[in-house]
Amino acid sequence: MGRTNAIAILLLSVILLALSEGQQANKPARAEAKGEPLPADWCRDLPRPGYKALERAAVNSNWFEVYRVRPEVLAIYEPHQYEEVISYLILGSRRALLFDTGLGIADMRRLVAQLTQLPVTVLNSHTHFDHIGDNWQFSEILGVDTPFTRRNQAGATHEQLQDVVIPERFCGAHPAGFDPQSYEIPPFTITHFVKDGDAIDLGGRKLEVLLTPGHTPDALCLLDRKNKLLFTGDTFYAGPIFLYVPETDVAAYRASVRRLAGLVPELELLLPSHNFPAEKPEMLSRLHLAMEDVKSGKAAYVVTDGLREYKFDGFSILMAP
Repeated sequence: MGRTNAIAILLLSVILLALSEGQQANKPARAEAKGEPLPADWCRDLPRPGYKALERAAVNSNWFEVYRVRPEVLAIYEPHQYEEVISYLILGSRRALLFDTGLGIADMRRLVAQLTQLPVTVLNSHTHFDHIGDNWQFSEILGVDTPFTRRNQAGATHEQLQDVVIPERFCGAHPAGFDPQSYEIPPFTITHFVKDGDAIDLGGRKLEVLLTPGHTPDALCLLDRKNKLLFTGDTFYAGPIFLYVPETDVAAYRASVRRLAGLVPELELLLPSHNFPAEKPEMLSRLHLAMEDVKSGKAAYVVTDGLREYKFDGFSILMAP
């Protein structure tokens, strides 16, 4: 083979590799949906007893349930699908912030219009499929500037999400008019990127952005210092915390949890994005200690669906072997 031909072949290989990498960069990230563990009796104990202590808001919806967790803080709960996703509508005097938009199985914008006439800005706790489902319905969306976030603006296909809407993942019927065979998440556009420490002023209520990477590269929490509230996204919730997907960085997660545990003396309430919207701040201290025990090898685990499950009081941690 002549030198000229060898160089040409090498250049062609480089070009093809670059094109392949570019296609991968623009490809939506694999949804945290396929192969997710599903206990056979997950629906048996719903509704969760703690919801009886919360004030339920009257809304016209056969999918969402809405609860007033604190003044001007509404938890939007999707109890009929296995994820038990919770989004939050946080109201100020000038505008509202919608922290996540749920699964996209029912019409989030229609629901929000029943709850406020204020202009609504969306901010995602992270961009896994179950938190961005109805982002496309809103014109002002905040996000973190990471490659993971940018990829997920492309939405998700039915092929990626079909496991989310199999009958076994519903507790009761899905909403009228919803077709599981065409379920997908449309693309959306982030209109402004946020950084750690940014303040979001809603008018009479300020929210501080805390970047807490680990569960995903773009995971964040919202701190309402005045009202002593912390919206934790998927960084903490009462249940199995997923730390096994490819985008998870366990070391980064451990550091984020350590940071949040330092806020415990300043907090009165945690507002997670799954299962139940009102948890005690001390759970962050427990989570911090749990992660340290996992790191040191002190924590015991059982193997569940090929994953290591470390069980603690009030939550568990799922990790790859």
